[in-house]
Amino acid sequence: MDIETTDRSAAIRKVLLITLFCNICVSGAKIAYGYFSHSVSITADGFHSMFDGVSNIVGFIGIYFASHPPDEDHPYGHRKIETIFTIFIGVMMSLTCLEIFKQVYQSVKSEPQVTVTTESFLIMIVTLGVNIFVTTYEKRRGKQLSSEFLVADALHTRSDVYVTIGVIIGLVFMKLGFTRADTVVGAIVGILVARAGIGILRDAADVLADRKQLDPQKIKEIVCGIDNVVDCHRIRTRGTNSNIFIDLHVTVRPDLSVVDGHKIAHIAEQRIKGNIKAEVDVVVHIEPLGSEAD
Repeated sequence: MDIETTDRSAAIRKVLLITLFCNICVSGAKIAYGYFSHSVSITADGFHSMFDGVSNIVGFIGIYFASHPPDEDHPYGHRKIETIFTIFIGVMMSLTCLEIFKQVYQSVKSEPQVTVTTESFLIMIVTLGVNIFVTTYEKRRGKQLSSEFLVADALHTRSDVYVTIGVIIGLVFMKLGFTRADTVVGAIVGILVARAGIGILRDAADVLADRKQLDPQKIKEIVCGIDNVVDCHRIRTRGTNSNIFIDLHVTVRPDLSVVDGHKIAHIAEQRIKGNIKAEVDVVVHIEPLGSEAD
């Protein structure tokens, strides 16, 4: 395992450890007070935060396996394992929706007896501040480390921010006498969480289905600026936003030697890597102008 990969994995695990601690504190406070106050929305918000913590633990496992270097059976590396665990976050969010809608349904069947106090607002405001810190910190570090798992996990936590804001609004309406506000807010929370989960699953599916990662025109412009390059075509990209595989065909003058063609391929590879802020693997196929392969 190379030093750069090891450092990246250690940095990601550190981020997950910090967010895990925050999520445990937040979920414990919400669930405990939610049951005490008989609030569906606060309890549902607590379960959502609990799933945040579970996804952090899953992240530790996923990052460990994804950081393994390429081997004989996995010549392209193990980065897609991180994508697979990203899908798990989406699934977890779907389970969260089911739990939220279950509590909403139970609330509709019975008359809500929610106790709204100053402590209710204090707990939700403090946990909101923690959630905002977590999602901002995790998203920023995820982009710095090019970790799709951290970015996805940050989106998961951001949905918790929306949930908490909704709960606070619901508490205000309940304080004003609208007893069904708790049920309505719970339903809205479920919809927001479902939307975020679907987005995460869609992005992860694109990676597994080898959706293109870069604009082919950008690569063509880079390569066609090299001396003796006539054209660049059959450009394909796949992988993740942090680990991209590129293969392309480069057309050169037919009178160039094999050595010259090899130099052009090497220059093309280095220029592409120099213009893309990600870990890139480039395969260049040299073709003489006028060949059947054109």
